[in-house]
Amino acid sequence: MDTFSTKSLALQAQKKLLSKMASRAVASAFIDDTSSEVLDELYRATKEFTRSRKEAQKLVKNLVKVAVKLGVLLRAGQLARRLAMTAVSFHQVDFTFDRRVLAATLLECRDLLHQAAGAHLTAKSHGRINHVFGHLADCDFLAALYSPAEPYRSHLRRICDGLTRMLDEDSI
Repeated sequence: MDTFSTKSLALQAQKKLLSKMASRAVASAFIDDTSSEVLDELYRATKEFTRSRKEAQKLVKNLVKVAVKLGVLLRAGQLARRLAMTAVSFHQVDFTFDRRVLAATLLECRDLLHQAAGAHLTAKSHGRINHVFGHLADCDFLAALYSPAEPYRSHLRRICDGLTRMLDEDSI
């Protein structure tokens, strides 16, 4: 039995093309301005927290690769909407932040992404998902990001402003 599928071949070609184009300039063609602003703030917060430009770049590069590939696979599904709403509400309502709740929600989102992607992504892409969510769900990072201290407070404000715009525009 011949298992050739044009649709499968096209999907593989799209994923392969996207995996080679994870530069900031190319990503801007696939990611809107608001998403780009949120990713830039996440980069700055991560760089501040890890004190490593290389780690921050790797995290955002992996996040962009995973997001674009999953966008191709899921055609802009609503996987992260609840997560975005939780993150924004913790920022907007004082004294409600609970890093364990946010970390658990991030890990739940990671698990959903693994299930949704299934065999469509390579082991390397699944590793990228783990890298991104491992960092984002790190309770120490979340505590620093949601602390009232600068520079994290301003990073969080800009991230949440961007997430709010994305929620309002139904792009997440």
